Amino acid sequence: MADVRVSQAHAVSTTEAKQRIAEFEQMMSKYGVKADWNGNSAKLKGLGVSGSIDITDKAVDVVVKLGMMAKAAGVDADKLRGSITKRLKAAFEG
Repeated sequence: MADVRVSQAHAVSTTEAKQRIAEFEQMMSKYGVKADWNGNSAKLKGLGVSGSIDITDKAVDVVVKLGMMAKAAGVDADKLRGSITKRLKAAFEG
């Protein structure tokens, strides 16, 4: 599995950080990836994809693990990393 890791610093409360990444969650749901939240952490699950979102006092950390199905479907880890980075920056810096 290829791992895509993105960390985005923030200066808001963890509750606000969770609200700000709602657009990121909507984007993931378009690809069949769901976030199952437990407090400030979520497990990501989808066809050929797994991972996590962790919100701390200072950052949002996203890890996406691409399985064989995702690779076979042509998911490019570098493009995915860029897309996640762009969306998280927009949520916290835009």
